[in-house]
Amino acid sequence: MSLTLTDQDKQTLRTAAYGAVSLLAAAGAADSPHRIATQGSIALASATGPIGHVLAEKSKVVLNGRTTAAMADEVLPALTSTMTLLKKQDEDRAADFRSTVLIALETAARPTKGAPSPAVTDMIRKITEALDAA
Repeated sequence: MSLTLTDQDKQTLRTAAYGAVSLLAAAGAADSPHRIATQGSIALASATGPIGHVLAEKSKVVLNGRTTAAMADEVLPALTSTMTLLKKQDEDRAADFRSTVLIALETAARPTKGAPSPAVTDMIRKITEALDAA
C-alpha cells in the first residue's frame, strides 16, 4: 500500500523526525550537541521506503522554539500526529516511521564514553511516549 500524504503531512513528518533529533541534541548539550545532531540526521537520511523518500525530500525544517521546552511543544505533538496519520493509512508504514525515529535517536545518543546522560535518556523516553500516544 502506498502512502497518500499532503505537502503539509510530509512537512509534519519531517518536523517530527528531524525535530526529535534536535530535541535529543538539546538534551545532550553538555556532551556534544553537534555530534548528536549529525549522527541522528545521517541515520534519518539512510531511511528507505516511503518514509525514507519523504525524509529525503529537500525541505527546510524550522522549529519555532528557542528553548528545549518550546521545541518539545512543537515536536512531540508532531510525532503523535504523524503516527496517527500513518496508522490510519498503513500500520506497516507507521511501524517503519517509529523504527526510523528510534534508530536515529539510538545512533545519536551513542556516547563516545560511558552511558548516555540522564537528560538524553529522559528525552528518548518522552519521544517514545509521543510516538506511542497515537
